[in-house]
Amino acid sequence: MKKVTIYTTPTCTYCKMTKQYFKEQGVEYNEVDVSVNPQAAQEMIHKSGQMGVPVIAIADADGKNEAIVVGFDKLGLSQALNIPL
Repeated sequence: MKKVTIYTTPTCTYCKMTKQYFKEQGVEYNEVDVSVNPQAAQEMIHKSGQMGVPVIAIADADGKNEAIVVGFDKLGLSQALNIPL
């Protein structure tokens, strides 16, 4: 099973769309609100090179081979999570 982390803010529409997609697909994830966690915001920027949210980090169960998806990219998410379109 993949380990999914989504970096979000409370007002982000695309974050809400991504979380709804995860719910529909039965994907478990860890949500990190970067608006209240500056250290997590820096971690997100380091991983993705992006300051905008959502940033989704998808790692193998052992935490290796992490893929980064920026924004609500349904195709990218489905490929990284092996979910059929």
